[in-house]
Amino acid sequence: MPLKPSQLSTALGAPLKPVYLISGDEPLQAMESADRVRAAAREQGFGERVVMTVEPGFDWSALAAEAAATSLFAERRLLDLRLGTAKPGKAGGAVLADYLKNPPPDTVLLIQSARMDRAAGSAAWVKAVERIGVWVAIWPLAPSEMRGWLVQRLKVRGLVADEAAVALLLERVEGNLLAADQEIAKLALLHPPGPLGVAEVLAAVTGSARYDVNDLADAVRAGDTGRVGRVLDGLRGEGVEPTLVAWALVREARLLARLATGGKADALWRGIPPQRRRPVEQAARRWQGPRARLLVLLAARADRVVKGQAAGDPWDELLQLSLVLGGRALFPPAWVLAAETGRVLA
Repeated sequence: MPLKPSQLSTALGAPLKPVYLISGDEPLQAMESADRVRAAAREQGFGERVVMTVEPGFDWSALAAEAAATSLFAERRLLDLRLGTAKPGKAGGAVLADYLKNPPPDTVLLIQSARMDRAAGSAAWVKAVERIGVWVAIWPLAPSEMRGWLVQRLKVRGLVADEAAVALLLERVEGNLLAADQEIAKLALLHPPGPLGVAEVLAAVTGSARYDVNDLADAVRAGDTGRVGRVLDGLRGEGVEPTLVAWALVREARLLARLATGGKADALWRGIPPQRRRPVEQAARRWQGPRARLLVLLAARADRVVKGQAAGDPWDELLQLSLVLGGRALFPPAWVLAAETGRVLA
């Protein structure tokens, strides 16, 4: 089973494993995890580093050649293989699997990859990594995790923020760990170690929150009305197409309705990390009974408005749908739907 980044330090004891795989799309955690592996390698005498970046036309025999080569400069080496968003394919997978059957002594292989889906994670070479090495899978932090992460990073810098200051900082940098790290570094430069309040954060931190449609789904599941509004505003400001937002909300409505009515939802779980499934199941409990099916009707109406097939403002419709799915409808959001179906969501 893949480790979390926070578990990597304990997996870097002496001696190092022959291979470490870091996968995920969150850049700060990926960068820091790879840095920890490199630092541990240096401390344990792996003095030479060979970097190989997989690009179109990459010759996978180069990895086998490096594995067979004897270092001229150091007894121990770190092979730093950067896949990025590339996939090894059949040829690369075979080379990696062969390498991992009999990894060269005095060599550590560090593989960095974008997020791996279920199919990629089932490849023979990945299974070999799990068998003889360490796989760290990185996921974006959930809002509750982000809060704890901010507090810990501030603490490392000697800053003790009060609740309001943490909430403001979270609002301004949510979903963007690189920006958060930079803002905390700035706060540490501007203020001596000790208490930190809202005024200091307000004066120093600019808004750099970054969202994707999964953040909106998280806010909906949590029933967090304020965050729903912030995320939707953020998505609109970043130029995200309303059709993409509608797609995410329609999927959410179908999933909640399916779970609420006791149906199987295997296909709809696709793309939702296991750690995020429990909040979905909890959100589905708001919609027990036949009224859950109205969620799908409301979502379908919003989808029609977004596609120009029904009258209305797309973003208003998406906000209404988000609030209803979150169980926090603040105004009669579905009067058109009520007219169409004779029923009202409340």
